[in-house]
This record gives sequence, structure tokens and C-alpha cells, in this order.
Amino acid sequence: MRLIKRIIRLFFENIPIVMFSSALLLATFVSDIPVWPERYLAWLLLLAVGVQGVWAGVVHVFFPNVGARYIGWTSSPFQTELGVADMAMGCIAILSFWQGMGFRSAVVIYVAIFYLGVACVHVRDMKNSGNREKGNFGVLLAMTFIKAVGLPVLLWSAYSS
Repeated sequence: MRLIKRIIRLFFENIPIVMFSSALLLATFVSDIPVWPERYLAWLLLLAVGVQGVWAGVVHVFFPNVGARYIGWTSSPFQTELGVADMAMGCIAILSFWQGMGFRSAVVIYVAIFYLGVACVHVRDMKNSGNREKGNFGVLLAMTFIKAVGLPVLLWSAYSS
């Protein structure tokens, strides 16, 4: 039972990596979207932004102490606001999977700006307070930067193809 509990915890603590990797695998081996940048963009928006956004929102809104502790912060009413924004972003990113490039473009612009802002806050927190918790300054931050830069590059590539 302990092993199952650890596996479940490991999965949920690593949703960003799991969703990003799953998106890349599905885009590579399963997807039938013919243009490669569109294919990767669609799957990354669905899983790495959409599912992860809804997951992050649920944690911030319904389990604020867990979310704050993971980041290395104390719980705050702003978490509810951020959680609702995460869920909204996740929902539109999920919907974008079945929409055209115009809709995806709007989602990518919002996500890139949002993620760059989030990344700057976490880097500033690490610099000012030395907070190196894995939810503040670790793989999650790296994935945030990768998506903030990579999604617009994929969008540009899709329009150039």
C-alpha cells in the first residue's frame, strides 16, 4: 500500500513533466495532424497547458495549504484568484485542441505572457528570499520557461509551414 501511495504522490507532484512528456509522445506517435508544428502545439496546449492548468487551479482553490507549502509560501486569498485563472486558462487550452489556429494563437499569447509573469515572480522570490522549494525554483520553473518560449516558437512555425 505504501508503494502505491508513493507512486500516486510522485505522479501528482510531477504533473507538469508527465503532461509535457505525454504531449510530446502523443504528438510524435499517435496524432494525425499533418503539419508537425500544429501537431505539437495542439497536444502541448491540451495536456501541458490545459490539463496542467486545471490541475494547478484545483490545487490552489481547493487545497491552498498544500499548494502554498509546495511552493514554499504561506497560504493567501490570492491563491484563489490564481487558481481560478489557472482553471480558466486550462479550460481554454483544452478547448483549443479542437479549434483552429486563430483560437490557438490567442491561447498561446495569453499563456506566454502569463507564464513569463509567473516565472519572473518565482525567480524574484528565489533571489530575494532564497526560496529553493521544488514548487518555486525547480523543474516546474524550467517547464514554465520552456512553454513560455516554446509555444510561441511552435505557433510561428505553424504559420510559416
